[in-house]
Parts: sequence; structure tokens; C-alpha cells
Amino acid sequence: MARPNILDRFRPVGTPGAAGPAGVPADDDGGPALELAPVFDALASDVDSAAHLVDRSESAATNVVAAATTRAEAIVANARLEAQSQRAASAMRVTQHAADEDARLTALAQDQSEALEAAAAQATSTIAAQVIDALLADHGITR
Repeated sequence: MARPNILDRFRPVGTPGAAGPAGVPADDDGGPALELAPVFDALASDVDSAAHLVDRSESAATNVVAAATTRAEAIVANARLEAQSQRAASAMRVTQHAADEDARLTALAQDQSEALEAAAAQATSTIAAQVIDALLADHGITR
């Protein structure tokens, strides 16, 4: 089938020269569908190629999403395991810090207690000597 030229749509209306009535399409029996059929036929392979490319892209996107979902699930699972171990390590550090602080406070209390006992022992002997001297003085006895 011969490809019609777009200019072939218009028939001559008169001889060159003075203006005549306007021309109308000479061959409009086939309509735009007949006129555009060769264009669409030429584009058919490109349309098929584009559809195939879209299908491949959708498949690739589905694979990428599935891989990303799997990776995200693995990251979340790993984070949950890591969170448990971090909680345990944190609890151990807090417990160790509390034990160290208890030991420090116990040692400080022990030192203060020993200092008080030493001061009390010294004060007791001094006070006892003063009490004895006062009692002896009350009874008129000298040492």
C-alpha cells in the first residue's frame, strides 16, 4: 500500500489565479485511523519494547524491594539481639559500679569507725583519769 502524502488530502479547487471556494479533504473515507496506521505500525515494535522494559523494570523493582525487606528484617533481628546483649552489659556495668561504690563507702565507714574508736579509747582513758582524780579529790585523797 502506498503511503499517502499529507498534501494529497487536498484536491485542487480551481486554476491558479483568482480566489475560489475553499478546498476540503479529497480522501476522508479512511479517516485518521487509515492515515495514522503506518505511524502506529512503525511504533508497534517500540511499544512492545517499552512494555517489555516496563515488565523487566517492575520485576527488578520487586526483587530490589524483596532484597531490601529481607535485609531490613535481618538488621532488625540483629538489632534486637544486640539490644539484649547491650542491656545485659549495661546492667552488669551498673551492678559493678554499685558494688564498687558500696565497697568504697564501706571502707570509708570502716576508717571513720576505727578513727572514732581510737578517739573514744583515748578520750575514755583521759576522762577516766579525770573522774578518778575528781573522786579522789572529793574524798581528800591524792594520787
